[in-house]
Amino acid sequence: MDIVKYLRNQGYDTVDASFYRLISVWESWHRGKVRKFHRYRIYNGKSYVSQQRYSLGMAKKVCEDLADLLMNEKVGITVSDSRTQDYVERVFAERNMRVRLNECQERKAFTGTVAYVPYIDGANVGDNGAVLPGEGGVKVSCVSAGGIYPLSWEDGYISECAFASVKTIGGKKYAHIQTHALEGGEYVIANHVAECVAGSGREVSPADWKALKGFEGMREKIYTASDKRQFVIDTLSIVNNADEGNPMGVSLFANCIDQLMGADIVYDSYVNEFVLGKKRIFVAPAMLAFDPITGNPAFDENDLVFYRLPEEMGKDGKPIEEVNMEIRAEAHNQAINDHLNIISSKCGFGTERYRFEKGSVATATQVISENSDLYRTLKKHEIPLESSLKELIRIVCRLGNVLGADVDADAEITIDFDDSIIEDKATERKQDMQDVSIGAMSLVEYRAKWYGETLEEAAANLPEQNAVME
Repeated sequence: MDIVKYLRNQGYDTVDASFYRLISVWESWHRGKVRKFHRYRIYNGKSYVSQQRYSLGMAKKVCEDLADLLMNEKVGITVSDSRTQDYVERVFAERNMRVRLNECQERKAFTGTVAYVPYIDGANVGDNGAVLPGEGGVKVSCVSAGGIYPLSWEDGYISECAFASVKTIGGKKYAHIQTHALEGGEYVIANHVAECVAGSGREVSPADWKALKGFEGMREKIYTASDKRQFVIDTLSIVNNADEGNPMGVSLFANCIDQLMGADIVYDSYVNEFVLGKKRIFVAPAMLAFDPITGNPAFDENDLVFYRLPEEMGKDGKPIEEVNMEIRAEAHNQAINDHLNIISSKCGFGTERYRFEKGSVATATQVISENSDLYRTLKKHEIPLESSLKELIRIVCRLGNVLGADVDADAEITIDFDDSIIEDKATERKQDMQDVSIGAMSLVEYRAKWYGETLEEAAANLPEQNAVME
């Protein structure tokens, strides 16, 4: 089914369909199985033979690393209002958001874009499409780039968007298309269901949704009564050079596909070097005869190191001849490391982050300095991620208030990213301690900075002066 065509039939314009084909290419590189590259055919002089190329899987590796550096267990989320802080922590814990956000960062790295769509599950919706307070719980859907269809945008900010997902029900595939569009200055969420057939699909009327498991309780329209969007678009901080003017992001490795190909070609050659160069012992037919006394074969027929020569070849040659091919391991090692350095550099990690050693890719474990490429890359990607996390939390709080949570959706939010791998952090903290000792920095400021607290929380958590003196 063509979602772009379906949306255009509904009167919506979105990005060109060719961009989603590009996303599919990035997804295949993340899987490590690219059509017509990892599976291909080669002519051997007589016929075409199917081949499968070995892969280092570097596309997934760089995405995993970026996700772990951006969103890990050490990232702190602090809300200035304690009641709101408790509510956000409870929702995040119930929905396993810490793990899911890390997964979303990896998806963002290889597709370029993810969306977080909070919603009220089990909500009671009135006949006018408004959500009635008091029932349901807040959940968050994470949508990859292949299911995100911007409807209107300006300067990279997507104000209206559609999200698509596919479900299989009774052996048939159905597409759920949800649009978030402004009507009269307020957002209206509209649900559509279409059977996945050729072209733009076959529309399923809302009256028939009751017969489809998973769609039976869905409302056709929900009026949010808010001018703030109920979705978050999270992209990498990389300019989209694949489609100018497109608000979607590009993959972390979008501009080093050639290097990924090169690394896999060399690695495939490295593996084949051992396959083709393994030891062989060519044996004349006469040497393979059975022992006349014991009746046992002279050689084990299951031992693949021995190769039986044809009858005519064993008559004049040596009865047993060893062939031991030389393995060019060092040359392959160097070539693979050269490609890894280029991939690492083009993904913003600098050189020497990855090394091919002992037949596998090892990651550098040393801390990094503040003037390194990796440090600057992390700080660059943290800017849009921080904004996305704050918007996500505010939407969760607004939906919580619909359910009667009575939290502050406008409270100050602090995102404290994990900088423990930065070499200069210890030096910076030591300097701040010296500043406190000479009175250039207060204990409240020090605690707020290094413990991820607000100034009010830091002041309240300071030990009493008498206790300090004791």
